[in-house]
Amino acid sequence: MKRPRRIFSIGLPRCEAGGERRFPLTPEAVAIMVERGFEVRVEEGAGNPIHYSDAAYTRCGASVVSRSEAFAADIVIHLRPVSADSVKMMRRGAMLLTMSFAHQLVRRDVKALLDNNIITIAIDRITDSRGNAPFADILSEIDGRAAVAIASALLADPVHGKGILLGGVAGIVPCEATVIGSGIAACAAARSASGAGAMVRIFDDDVYSLREATRDLGAWAVGSSLHPKVLRGALRAADIVVVTDTSAHPVLGADVVEDMKRGVVIFDLTSCPGKVFPSLRCVDLADAVAEIGEVRCCYVNAGSAVPRTAAMALSNTFLTFFSDITASDGLVNALKLMPGMQRAAMTFLGKAVDRHVAEVAGVRAVDLDIYLTLS
Repeated sequence: MKRPRRIFSIGLPRCEAGGERRFPLTPEAVAIMVERGFEVRVEEGAGNPIHYSDAAYTRCGASVVSRSEAFAADIVIHLRPVSADSVKMMRRGAMLLTMSFAHQLVRRDVKALLDNNIITIAIDRITDSRGNAPFADILSEIDGRAAVAIASALLADPVHGKGILLGGVAGIVPCEATVIGSGIAACAAARSASGAGAMVRIFDDDVYSLREATRDLGAWAVGSSLHPKVLRGALRAADIVVVTDTSAHPVLGADVVEDMKRGVVIFDLTSCPGKVFPSLRCVDLADAVAEIGEVRCCYVNAGSAVPRTAAMALSNTFLTFFSDITASDGLVNALKLMPGMQRAAMTFLGKAVDRHVAEVAGVRAVDLDIYLTLS
């Protein structure tokens, strides 16, 4: 069978920043991409964190290449912010698919993207025709479920944890989980905790979202607005705390933390970790050893603790995304024809088209629509 003509080359370099273990495409997804006419370049050893060998990617039609060759592709997928040194390996005018990670952007790296005329797209901000955010939503669901699964294991640890079951047994009161927020990550965490038998309390100031969440979760979850006294009581009794994005993040200081149980497991799944519990040290689950007991900390990046699940979910989403790219006949055309992709643009051919990115780079933000009209 004759393969379709080459469309674009896709580079999959190893992510060396922030202990990131998630990888965008599995070998199975690569095979589909190659069948569609894409050339896929995988950096040597890049699939190791999700337990796929270079040979697995080669069998599916990918080329295993050096780091510089992976970054030299037409489209580069790198989930964490790319360093300035890596940006220099990229082809001028190439597209970078990454995640926003606004709190991790560095001026030198952003300036390199601008100097090299890179089109940078934050995949977690891409929306579809119905207003859904397919990448952000699936990663949020994984974060919520992973947080509770990890918390359950940490609580059951007889040495570093408390040696207790999340759900308890007959005659023993189950653990309590306090979830702040009522979005996808929060509901996933609440559903997992209640499914394991825990008592769940969910808090949010968005009453409509909270009503929808509690209706979906059923009688297993008790919902409340973010009333300080009620929230503090729930935190005092909680064995697991999961914080997700809300319209106004509560700030829970050292006095609140001091009242919480010894051995409580805390997860921060917000877009800017560390702001809700400023007195606690953030521990990245991508490369951390569990520290439960005397040491209180706040776990972040829960999804990186289950990188293979994340890779499979991302692969499904990327396959749909690249179908739309192919139909648009060109990277710039894709931006013109896909409004949900325009809203995710961070840099465009030497211009900062996102306000926060512009602030980091020390330049003026420009309207992407102007450049798309002229190009």
